[in-house]
Amino acid sequence: MKSDDLTSQEFFEFAQFLERQCGIVLNENKSYLVNSRLKPLVRQEKFSGLSELLKSAYSGNQNSMREKVVDAMTTNETLWFRDKYPFEILTDRLFTDLSKVNRKVRIWSAACSSGQEPFSIAMCIQEYKKHHPRAFPYGIEIIATDISADMLKRAKLGRFDGISISRGLSEERKSRFFKQTEDNHMQLNRDILSMVDFRPQNLLTSYSALGKFDVVFCRNVLIYFSLSNKRKILQQIAACLQNEGSLFLGASESIAELNDLYTLVRNNPGLFYTKKSY
Repeated sequence: MKSDDLTSQEFFEFAQFLERQCGIVLNENKSYLVNSRLKPLVRQEKFSGLSELLKSAYSGNQNSMREKVVDAMTTNETLWFRDKYPFEILTDRLFTDLSKVNRKVRIWSAACSSGQEPFSIAMCIQEYKKHHPRAFPYGIEIIATDISADMLKRAKLGRFDGISISRGLSEERKSRFFKQTEDNHMQLNRDILSMVDFRPQNLLTSYSALGKFDVVFCRNVLIYFSLSNKRKILQQIAACLQNEGSLFLGASESIAELNDLYTLVRNNPGLFYTKKSY
């Protein structure tokens, strides 16, 4: 073991700390993930090693360092129009009914990372309204949340490098929704950027302040939680969904045993869930 690696006991204590803070479960074979995510922070903050960094994060008067550690461990890669089918279902199936409701339509992108998912949703809305100009007469709102303050700060800028912009975007959408910057980045157009309201949210805390939603995207995040926390999150999402509101999970995720709250809806391709109304 390298001198700056964590001992088994230190890893165990950090795993408990991380689950308490944000719900992420670290298995014993994930020490490599801790090293890869936190060692850049060790160098940046000029600590002698991981142990010293974590002691600072655990300290009661070092909330900023605690936030930086959690940010580093919760930062996940994402891409535009991930898996395609959720956005096709949204455009081809759900928008038809949602465009007729007598109130503002609200969509939540939970664990939005650097913003590709909510911005993809915003593009779908603009494309739909181009062909259906009378859709959503009371307006439509996208709320995007993440636990990481750094990710939210980046997402609000709507500025992406060449690698991130190439993952899932067609050339046609690139030219329609982005402009090239002088430093070889791509800047999202203001009309798309302004459609998304970014807010901090820990999925283990209450969602009541967010209000009610017609559609929730909570994709590729439940896989990091324990079964009890998955159940808690899905119950809280159900509580903030309108009756028969729609939930999209990741391709490898399911509602587990919560069939009393949701109905599975199969599509071709893909699937989603609707909240049961009683």
